[in-house]
Amino acid sequence: MSKEPLRIATLISGGGRTVQNLAECIERGEVAAEIVAVVSSRSDAYGVERARKLGLPAHVVARKAYDSPADFGAAVWPILRDAGAELVCLCGFLSKLPIAPDYAGRVINIHPALLPKYGGKGMYGHHVHEAVLAAGDAQTGCTIHYCDDEYDTGPIIVQRTCDVHDGDTPDALADRVFEQECVAYPEAIRMIIEGSVSFDRG
Repeated sequence: MSKEPLRIATLISGGGRTVQNLAECIERGEVAAEIVAVVSSRSDAYGVERARKLGLPAHVVARKAYDSPADFGAAVWPILRDAGAELVCLCGFLSKLPIAPDYAGRVINIHPALLPKYGGKGMYGHHVHEAVLAAGDAQTGCTIHYCDDEYDTGPIIVQRTCDVHDGDTPDALADRVFEQECVAYPEAIRMIIEGSVSFDRG
């Protein structure tokens, strides 16, 4: 008897390209999963429309409507529970989300750098790529890691690298890193499904 697909929820704040990549990987049979919810922290995020075009259940929980991360989380977690999400994937999700106790060890994030470098509060998107270029690094990449209640500090699952080219702009570097993200996120989810990795606080 075949195992049921892993039920995943994806959390977004922007365009939702990572969600589309995951949906396409699932459609091709590369990841034995099902996206059961997409939650956006912004009502104007294009990812909401993208999710709906993909036929995925999309929800908006506007971060600015809540006074604190705890209040915001109290609105988000019931949606994920109701959807039966077994794994929560942060896909360019820019809001602080305290991890609910029943989801400890079941939340993962993608970061556009090789953690622990260029992580922490405020280090996201172009801020990261600009820092890599300013430092003169020869390589960068992406990291998939488990989430705890700090920024970018949970156990690492997968990292993939790419070269930094002479004359790179943040946009050009972001595109090259995103190519690696499209490989790394499905790989990390497969590893979780296979049981080859698990959350371990060490």
